[in-house]
Amino acid sequence: MQVTVNGEDTQLTAGTTVADLVAARSGGHDRVAVALNGDVVPRSSWPETRISPGDALEVLAPTAGG
Repeated sequence: MQVTVNGEDTQLTAGTTVADLVAARSGGHDRVAVALNGDVVPRSSWPETRISPGDALEVLAPTAGG
């Protein structure tokens, strides 16, 4: 299925969850936040939140800098 992740068209397998996506894209990084179609997905909901065709996701990690 086709979705948009961080502004890029991405192909995912049907049934992919937010937890699956985070594990694949960030190596399971502890300090990430995910928005699905503009709404923040609470970490506790990641395992059961399925991604649907056409969804737009943002996977964000904090960065340090100055």
